[in-house]
Amino acid sequence: MAFCGWQTQAAGCAIQDVLEDALGLIHGAPVQTVVAGRTDAGVHALAQVVHFDAINPRPDSAWTRGVNALLPPGVAVLWARQVDDGFHARYAALERHYRYLLLNHPVRPALLSGRVGWLHAPLDEGKMATAAASLVGEHDFSAFRAAECQARTPVRELRLASVTRRGDFILFEFSANAFLHHQVRNMVGALVWVGLGRRPPEWVGELLASRDRAQGASTFAADGLYLTRVRYDPGWGLPEMAGRDLMPGLIPEC
Repeated sequence: MAFCGWQTQAAGCAIQDVLEDALGLIHGAPVQTVVAGRTDAGVHALAQVVHFDAINPRPDSAWTRGVNALLPPGVAVLWARQVDDGFHARYAALERHYRYLLLNHPVRPALLSGRVGWLHAPLDEGKMATAAASLVGEHDFSAFRAAECQARTPVRELRLASVTRRGDFILFEFSANAFLHHQVRNMVGALVWVGLGRRPPEWVGELLASRDRAQGASTFAADGLYLTRVRYDPGWGLPEMAGRDLMPGLIPEC
């Protein structure tokens, strides 16, 4: 099933729609979910975190095996835990980690179609890594913010921005306290321009300082973007699971 992103839609094509339907059947009453990060259509989430209020208690296995039996292919519940009423999947999150997988090869992907980004022209990962370093820190990321972004402030703390090559794959890694709408895909687009030689590495820092989205590169394709981790205070007792661990074999030494 091709989902139209996380957030509920009138057509019922969103992950939130099918998850709430399945949870409601197990719960015996409608539920409303809150998610750590709303992903767009085409973006993958390997370690998404969702919370909801349950008035009818069920064993944890019912929220995993029971719900999974009702979900369509392409989405699955990995674990469930009861938490204190003070927990909030979005606001309690301390850090989010995204990985972008880009196939840099003359021939487009076949088996990995829809699971990786693709660019046929050679990329200079060294220059991209240099440019990415200028993004780390607390900044106004307006230059990488979608016009429809609803965040109250464009200021975010980017704690990791790295670019490495593994064979024909370019790996972009980003960690931050939170991300703006399309921020990661817009940063990848800018770094790709540097990798292609269209802009020098220092241009990315200049773009950041400009706070002008119009000066940036096009938003890169959603296909290769993965939410791989959401980190919370250990006191909540949630599993310390990184979605990167669920990607063996997708790329060399992933």
